[in-house]
Amino acid sequence: MTHSREELVFVALGGLGEIGRNAALYGFGAPGRRKWIMVDCGLSFAGPDLPGIDLVFPDVSYIEKIRKDLLGLVITHAHEDHIGAIAALWPKLGCKVYATRFAIGLLEARRLGEPGAPKVEIEEIRQGGRFTLGPFDIEPVAMSHSIPESCALVLRTPGGTAVHTGDWKLDPEPGVGQPTDEARLLAVGEEGVDVLICDSTNIVREGQSPSEGEVARTLREIIGNASGRVVVTTFASNLARVKAVALAAEAAGRSVIVVGRSLERVIEVGRDCGYLDGVKPFLGPQSFSDLARNKVVVIATGSQGEQRAAMARIGTREHPSIKLASGDTVIFSSRTIPGNEREVNAIINGLIDQGLEVITDRLALVHCSGHPRRGEVGRLYQLLKPKALIPAHGEPLHLSEHAAFAKAEGIEHVLSPRDGDIVVLAPGAPAVIGQAPVGRMVEDGAVMIPANDEAIAQRARLAFAGVVSIAIALTAKGELAGDPDVVMSGVPERDRNGAMLDAVVDETIFSTIDGLSRAKRRDADAVANAVERAVRSALGQAWGKRPQVHVLILEV
Repeated sequence: MTHSREELVFVALGGLGEIGRNAALYGFGAPGRRKWIMVDCGLSFAGPDLPGIDLVFPDVSYIEKIRKDLLGLVITHAHEDHIGAIAALWPKLGCKVYATRFAIGLLEARRLGEPGAPKVEIEEIRQGGRFTLGPFDIEPVAMSHSIPESCALVLRTPGGTAVHTGDWKLDPEPGVGQPTDEARLLAVGEEGVDVLICDSTNIVREGQSPSEGEVARTLREIIGNASGRVVVTTFASNLARVKAVALAAEAAGRSVIVVGRSLERVIEVGRDCGYLDGVKPFLGPQSFSDLARNKVVVIATGSQGEQRAAMARIGTREHPSIKLASGDTVIFSSRTIPGNEREVNAIINGLIDQGLEVITDRLALVHCSGHPRRGEVGRLYQLLKPKALIPAHGEPLHLSEHAAFAKAEGIEHVLSPRDGDIVVLAPGAPAVIGQAPVGRMVEDGAVMIPANDEAIAQRARLAFAGVVSIAIALTAKGELAGDPDVVMSGVPERDRNGAMLDAVVDETIFSTIDGLSRAKRRDADAVANAVERAVRSALGQAWGKRPQVHVLILEV
């Protein structure tokens, strides 16, 4: 391979080997002279390994090096794992953002509407349209998904054509927005597709995903047969599900109450875009007490067990407006995202203890995924006839399964890179040709730091074994000037034999200092180090855990 030829390259800064934090780069040109576009800029939500952290972002330091050649950021759809990092990271990008009307509406209503958000230049694109950024001829093709206006991107360049699917499924009844444009995808396939970068989320499942239309009919049946109040919780961004619940309520002669700011935002943007035309206006929580039990349906946030969302408060009877009683029904029109099981189950248990009927997707078809199963992925291969495939949007299991499936389906070249791999897509077969810096960045309060920052590691250790802070006053001769001041946090009061642990700490401090030579006692650092080690060791023996120990020496 010569180093002067023009190539189409791909670099994922997030989303390969994980679900979330989607951020991809496509470059075209000779090495050192490439022009780039970015596709999506999403976040993920922190787990218990990151105490005190809510949001995780991709590391875009690689983009900062090529910023002058970054032509734009193109958004496939408006889920947070695809747009949620834009406000935080855009100052490092500095480029124009291209998105559909619905995605723009949600961006401006949420992330870009927050205090201090950057003024981002955004240009509207449309499904079925086409636009050019430098050497990239970009065509957003309509794909059905669990949010309106999801797009696959056909990226045509002088060196080859790539199709980036974004999130998608084949759904003849998406409820809101357009179904996947199979005719257009077939035409693109006839033109020739060098490489397909494809969603892998549900590749481990056989067959075809159920349709939003089927879910809507199930919801209509359940709501129509309910005798008491009905509460439905779902992902706030799933406007089709909100519309399905609204139409089911109307058919049953019920009014709809919406509870949750994120739902209100999505509904507002959906009405602006015309997706809720013909749906009656929704009521607020204050109307709940005015409606008869058989005349109300509540749509509430919190399907993933979020502590501050409506469902958590309803489950503990702490919601100021929504009060349920035995005979009422709660429908979880959602799936539990891995990692949220404990929180969701706690809410469900709380609801059952109130005498409520709880319906989840284990009992009825009240939810369907927005991602394709194997049958749908195979159908996409038939439409696009790609020469090569790169599995994307998945954990290692999904990417591996997708690669094996693609090979079994007869795709000529299959490559499964990870975040940071620089992949030449065309001309020729895909191959990894280098590495870009990647990693996780986290928002720690108002500060952006790497996820592996020592502050996060220390916080995890504090959560495990607490902290002991010791202040010791010493004279110039190295003698104690009064008793040490000890504060313990996260440390139990007594050891296994009932002895007071603060007494263990006090005794250790005195004996350690007494055991030091006169010269060492006049060295503040030597005293601090000796006391720290001794106290950690003494507590380790008495308690079985070694806390963080901080020693401050005051020379008086």
